[in-house]
This record gives sequence, C-alpha cells and structure tokens, in this order.
Amino acid sequence: MRSLQKKSVSIVWFKRDLRSEMNHALLLGVGSDWPVLPLYIVEPEYWLQLDASYRHYQFISECLVELRDDMTRIGQPLIVRVGAARDVLDQLSAKFRIHQIFSHEETGNAWTYERDKAVRAWCRERGVLWIEVWQNGVLRGLKNRDGWARNWSQRMQAPVADGPHSLEPLPNLKPGQIPTARDLGMKEDGCTERQQGGRRAGLESLKSFLTCRGLNYRSEMSSPVTGFAACSRISPYLAFGALSLQEVAQATAKQRLVVKARAGWGGAWRGSLSSFEGRLHWHCHFMQKLESQPSLEFKALHPAYNDIRTRSSTSQLLSAWQSGETGLPFVDACMRCLITTGWMNFRMRAMLVAVASYHLWLDWRDTGAFLARLFTDYEPGIHWSQMQMQSGTTGINTVRIYNPVKQGLDQDPAGKFIRRWVPELGRVPLDFLHQPWLWQDAGSILDKIYPFPVIDHLDAAKAAREKIWAVRRQPGHRDVANAIQVKHGSRRSGIKRVSSRQKVKPTTLTKQLTFDL
Repeated sequence: MRSLQKKSVSIVWFKRDLRSEMNHALLLGVGSDWPVLPLYIVEPEYWLQLDASYRHYQFISECLVELRDDMTRIGQPLIVRVGAARDVLDQLSAKFRIHQIFSHEETGNAWTYERDKAVRAWCRERGVLWIEVWQNGVLRGLKNRDGWARNWSQRMQAPVADGPHSLEPLPNLKPGQIPTARDLGMKEDGCTERQQGGRRAGLESLKSFLTCRGLNYRSEMSSPVTGFAACSRISPYLAFGALSLQEVAQATAKQRLVVKARAGWGGAWRGSLSSFEGRLHWHCHFMQKLESQPSLEFKALHPAYNDIRTRSSTSQLLSAWQSGETGLPFVDACMRCLITTGWMNFRMRAMLVAVASYHLWLDWRDTGAFLARLFTDYEPGIHWSQMQMQSGTTGINTVRIYNPVKQGLDQDPAGKFIRRWVPELGRVPLDFLHQPWLWQDAGSILDKIYPFPVIDHLDAAKAAREKIWAVRRQPGHRDVANAIQVKHGSRRSGIKRVSSRQKVKPTTLTKQLTFDL
C-alpha cells in the first residue's frame, strides 16, 4: 500500500513584518514553486524576557487579527502556532514537506538572535533553504559605514508590488487561535491610552501626518504638549512591521513633490517633511549599530564605561524614577504619561534617560529594560543604541545632561502637561509649578501627597559631569573612541573615516538626533 505523500510548501515566516502588502518575503514565497504557508509563531519564552511587555503583545495581537483577515481574503489564512520555533517547524514538517522558508532579516534582541541561530541549524539539518530578505536600510555583515547612506536611498527608492492577489488554500490546516496576553501569563500594565495596532491604523496615522498634522512638525515635535499631534506617531507600526519603512519613505517623497507644486504650501511644510525624511535615515542608522555590534544590549560601546555605575534593580532612586515620584514635576509627568500612553516624543525620552543616568546615576541596562517595556514602539536597535548615547557610554557623543527644570520651563511653560499628569500639584501657582519646593506653602503638599526632589538636580548634574569627564581623560580613551567612530560613525554627517595612525578629537554625530516618528 502506497503511503500518502506530504504536500510540498514554502513557509513565509512573519516576524516584525505584520503586513500582507509591501512584504518582500511574502512576494518571494508566492513566486516560489510551492504553495505558501503563511506562519506566525507565538513564542512563550520570548514573552518572559525583560524587554517584553503586555502592551507590546496587545499591539501585535491587533496586527495579527488584521493580517489574518487580509490573508483570508486572498485565499489562505495566517497560520498561528504557539511554542518554540524549532518545535513548531517540527510539527509542520510532520504534515508538509517544507522546501523553503522566507522571512525578513530581523535586528532583534539577544534572545531572537539565538532563536534564529537555532532555526538556521534546523534548516541545515533538514536541507531546508531559509531565505532572509532586507526590510529596511540595515546591512548584514557590514564592516564600516562607507556607502551606507547611498545603499539606504537605493533601497527606499526600489519599486515593490503592493502584495499578492491570491494564494492557494491549504486544505485540512487549522489556522490556530491567536492566544491572549493572559494565556501567556502576562499582566495588564496600565497602558490605557495605547495606540491601536494594525496596518489600517498605521496608514491613517501616516496619511494624517503627511497631509495635515505634520505642518508644524519641525517646530512642535520637541514638546510633549504639541508632540502627540505634531509627530507622525507611526513608530509602533514601523517597529512591528504593519508599515514598511520603504513605503513611508516613498509616501513622504511623493508628498514633498505635492507640496512643492502647490502654491501657498511653502516653508513650514517643506521644512517639516525634510526633517521627517532625515529622521527616517537616522532610524536605520541606529538599528545598524546593534546589527553590527549585538553586545550593545549588554555592554557599553566604549568599554571604559562598563562599570562606572552600580547596577541595582531594587534601588529607591530607580523605584522613584520608574513610578514618576522623583519630586521633579516635569520628569514625573513624562514618566506617568509614558506609562499610560506607551509613547513619548524623543526629547522627553532623552531627558528621562539623562535624569536616570546622570542625576540619579542609575545603570542604563536597568533603566533601559524598564523603558523597553513601556515603549509600545520598542525597536531593539534604536532603543539600546539610544540608551547608550543618552547615558554617555559611547565615548564618541556629546555628553548631554538635561536640566529637568529648564526642560519643563522650555517645553511646558504654561504647565498644561504637568497639571494633567501630576494632579497633586494642582494648587501650586504656575510661577512655582516647575520647582514647587520654592513655593512658600510647599509644606502643605511636599512629603504629604507629592515628594520632595530625591536629589538636588544641579549638584547631581555637576557630580555626574565630573565622573564622565574623568573617564574621558583616561589614557587610551581617545584611541578606542576613534575606532568606534570608524565603525559606527555616520558618513552623511560629514564625519570622515580616519586611519589607525590619525589622532583626531572625537566628534558628535552632527546635532541632537531625534526620532519623533
């Protein structure tokens, strides 16, 4: 009696690319010789990692529901399986003959890197070809940044089809339930004003930004009062791939031509779109750092800074910062807002990190894991590179110690933001709102319903500056910094590659970088 022959398939493995359109991996799979099995793997172990959170999974779940609907309409629903990737592939290989696996390259955390190594070994053992294709401007195997910007532009301008129009259905294959966060043992995290997941919501955010909300992007992105409306708010859709960076770049370039041709749409729009395009470049620039040096998640880019701060997950200062109870009103308002909304404009993200790293002298690895869980748009490559940059551990960037009181006065002069997020200060007059400890009636509030500052921010900043510059003056610091600059420095910013014999003063990466996407 003849045994039943397994049906041959190509698997398209969805990871951080949760869309059916503008999806290179899916298009390659459709163009292969076998029917496509579109697969998403929910990996319980991943959701136990320190940088994973309830809000991330909720956003992803909403993307998966919409992606499954889209795939169903073209003939084959998205298949969702729960378990370790190798185990899931073993289960599928018992039913199908897997010829190829298609996926996008991923610049993830250390856990996903090890997972991919295990999948690669599985493919080798079974003679399965795994084809990974680019999704953004990040280059694998990069030795230095020469020509990186040119390659980014070529990728962003490359044509791509919208998506497949039909897929051959695979009979007798259950789609599988999309588990809830509670199924994975995750608890709610208070993000009651989180952005909605899914491609349609992402497209709407992009459209409203390019045609309406983005008019004053350049002038309004730095303040949390205006930033929520003026920034594009597409960052979580890019982080989990509901939108592709390529389509965003092309849509922005198209809108720039519209603005140029339309009478009366001058200065503000041109400047805002130009600034936004620049930030799309920087988006991949920082992801490239982690791709080229995965240890950035755990070790200081410049080794001289590895142990300058003591790590402690139970520090009272860390707890005060995490809960928005530092006694510095603008800092606390930003943290509480982030906890509730899952988003914050870049300048305020940088300030939160700077206050934690300099004023409170907390280690960037402890604060970084906490912030990763809060950011709905957590992108490992950007996140860990920025944690180090804003903590002063790269050795090549300008040390920026934000004055949290001045930032509040500059970005929230009317106190609107503070009054919303720190209602305990409702009785404090505006003249003292940013420094309530100077108010004559401070005793009626401070240490009763709101704390005194946990540090003197001016003294703490001075002490931190002295510690950082003591490291920078160490023998050999500059030589290591030069090598880091050669490997990671931007060529677009005018930074020239130096030879090992040259002695040059480390320079900053042009200006204050922002990722208000």
